[in-house]
Amino acid sequence: MKNIFNPLQRLHFYAALFITPLLITLTISGIGYLFFQEVENNVYKNEFFGDSSVKTHQSLNQAVNQVEDKFDGFYISKVSILEEPYNKRITLDDMAGNQRYVFLDHNNQIVADQNAKHTYANVVRNIHSSLFTENTIINYLVELTACWTIFMILSGSYMLIKKKLITNKTKNLKFQKWHGVLGIIIAIPVFVLVLTGLPWSGYMGAKIANVMDNSGELGQSELAINPPKSDVNEIPWATRNNKQPESKNESAHHGSGEMPRTDIEKQISIDKVVSNAQKDGISKPFSVVYPTSEEAAFTVSKGSNTGVTGLDVSPDEEQTLYIDQYNGKSLGTVEYQEYGIIGKWFTWGIPLHEGHLFGIANKVINLIVCIALLTAIGLGLTSWIKRMKSTNIKVPKRIKKPMSIPLVTGLVILGILMPLFGFSLIIVFLIELLLYFKDKKK
Repeated sequence: MKNIFNPLQRLHFYAALFITPLLITLTISGIGYLFFQEVENNVYKNEFFGDSSVKTHQSLNQAVNQVEDKFDGFYISKVSILEEPYNKRITLDDMAGNQRYVFLDHNNQIVADQNAKHTYANVVRNIHSSLFTENTIINYLVELTACWTIFMILSGSYMLIKKKLITNKTKNLKFQKWHGVLGIIIAIPVFVLVLTGLPWSGYMGAKIANVMDNSGELGQSELAINPPKSDVNEIPWATRNNKQPESKNESAHHGSGEMPRTDIEKQISIDKVVSNAQKDGISKPFSVVYPTSEEAAFTVSKGSNTGVTGLDVSPDEEQTLYIDQYNGKSLGTVEYQEYGIIGKWFTWGIPLHEGHLFGIANKVINLIVCIALLTAIGLGLTSWIKRMKSTNIKVPKRIKKPMSIPLVTGLVILGILMPLFGFSLIIVFLIELLLYFKDKKK
């Protein structure tokens, strides 16, 4: 195979040069997110575990009415029932996209409220996904960084073996050697982290869900068509966009409202929803999402990737129950066992990525991988800086030959599997083609 090493070396170098700043940001914010539960348990002690000064008990439905009166302009979208000693949490939204959390103690009295955007978990998550801009283009750049990271793992592994760096004892290549060795050690863990993060990405996340939704047994009918969104993150990833069973109400007018509603005539109380859900086998912690129209149902769910402190469960405990909003009857349940192969994979993969699949050990392993990745980046930069000082060649020189067919084929396959990567490769190929013809004329 001719002319594989040099093009890979150039692509690897330019990828590292352009994605390193964002990759460092993603890694550091990922470390911050690993321990969000521990941080929030200490920072928000009053909100999570405190009591109101009002000691009289009221129903959950009365608390919902009280919260609606107090926070004018907001509507209640969901109520989260957490295990003791955590307080209950009501999620409020408004038409401008703002969100607040209100905490209720064991008497269902208001303890405190928060601006959702400014909580530790949401700040770090938003930095990790879009650099706190909530901008689609930035989200695509984050996804593109993940795609190029996969390429860097593959190309780096090939060059390490081809250049025989492991057995090379040249002092000038010391930093390059350890950069490559450390890179190949963490190659599989980093690959898994990138792969399990893709369901949250803007472009590939949507494509994965859409393809799997129409792939029979490989996917599943429950798989969401769109990637997960933070405004419904208490619902399990595999069932977030399911079409809900409809409630039966002969006198209800057909509506097309999209926001959750607590004011629908003859709607049962949230207390009854919680009670019926527990009778139907839903144990704490779980969330109740209000119906969005007269025909919709209450959605009661347990999720493994909620991003909410105290709300996550083990993936095989995931469950989504639909309850008729007028009579409280169960309209159907979707359990983890009914997920397709891909749904099950990502149901386990997302909490693995977030670091809470198997307790503190998961966090420690992810932390070690992230630190090793930062170290590998540092060694790579050090190697390049030392090379610039010792030679006039600042970047890998391009050999005046076309790329080999096997290499082009491999890149095309990666481009198809990762469309944003493929699009960026087209730009790179055009630049390389221009340079090739320019050099050929000399």
